Amino acid sequence: MSVKLVVLTLLSLLAFAGNSLLCRLALKETSIDPTTFIMVRLVSGAAVLWLVLVLQKRLRHIEGSWLGAGALFAYAITFALAYAAIPAGTGALLLFAAIQISMILYGLTIGERLSPVQGIGFAFAVGGLVLLMLPSLGAPPLLNAGFMILSGLSWSVYSLVGRKARDPVNATAGNFIRAAPIALALFAVMFTVSTPSLDGLGMVYGLLSGGITSGLGYILWYAALKELNVTHAATVQLSVPVITAFGGALFLGEAITQVLVIASVAIVVGIALVVLVKKKPAPAPEVEEGDESAGDALLVEAGPAPAGETSER
Repeated sequence: MSVKLVVLTLLSLLAFAGNSLLCRLALKETSIDPTTFIMVRLVSGAAVLWLVLVLQKRLRHIEGSWLGAGALFAYAITFALAYAAIPAGTGALLLFAAIQISMILYGLTIGERLSPVQGIGFAFAVGGLVLLMLPSLGAPPLLNAGFMILSGLSWSVYSLVGRKARDPVNATAGNFIRAAPIALALFAVMFTVSTPSLDGLGMVYGLLSGGITSGLGYILWYAALKELNVTHAATVQLSVPVITAFGGALFLGEAITQVLVIASVAIVVGIALVVLVKKKPAPAPEVEEGDESAGDALLVEAGPAPAGETSER
């Protein structure tokens, strides 16, 4: 692995963890409300990505879709609502687990199958998530935890919608540009109901989250993905909740509890088993001499594995 790839990957992972830390920092340490924070995050992200397209002279055709933008907005708003009361590390773990487990379940619904070892890994991941949510063990607030799980599901939808994007950076920019007016509309509605909290420092955190850890962070990740295979991409993402948990302890004074550690190990090990363990390929059917159609049937299109796409957090 080249030094450049290591740097790109490390910066991307720090950006993903940074999104959680900045959101939690803004909502815990300042008076900004979730709606205002998300408006600032999406608008600043859209501005930065639009500027990137301008500099690269790729504004003629902006990719993305309204469905993708809707899923992006749903992810962002539930993400912020969850972090109003959930520690950074716990939130990242819930988000990560929800994304990966929902992607695995989607794969099963379309006919993919898990090997016995992968099945054990999936059980470990689900078990870790259940452990984290047990009320007797100091679970996060149920409503906020539900928002974070919904955020993970929304990101899964966003990832699946964008699977066929020809230009991931362009598609991400298009989705942010479409999602920004939705966030502004919600902010305007909230403004008529109550006075939003335009906390200066909180808005700075929102600008950093949107412009740097989201906008530029995603661009760095796509650059790294050009040289990372799907398995490696999925594997390095396993570190994001861990980075976030220690970042929360360092910058927010949040405790790293025994339950969080055990649940983290169970979820990360479980998902690693699903991602890294490959099923033995089925034996190829014998093709009789002269039977070209049978040989053609073995040539199937392999799309990108879901786990490799979900790292834009």
